[in-house]
Amino acid sequence: MTSNPDDLTIADYLDAAWEMHAAQRPYLAYLLVEEAAERTTDPATAHSIRAQFPDPNARKD
Repeated sequence: MTSNPDDLTIADYLDAAWEMHAAQRPYLAYLLVEEAAERTTDPATAHSIRAQFPDPNARKD
């Protein structure tokens, strides 16, 4: 793994998000997913990435 965030790929962010999810760290997982989604140029892919980890702050009525 690199220490330069510019060298990380979308897959790196998603892998880390799954690790944070498994460690019961939903907020960190969400932040990593948001970064992965921001790095893609395709809106459909970004939406798909975000759908994997909903915002843990969102209200559930």
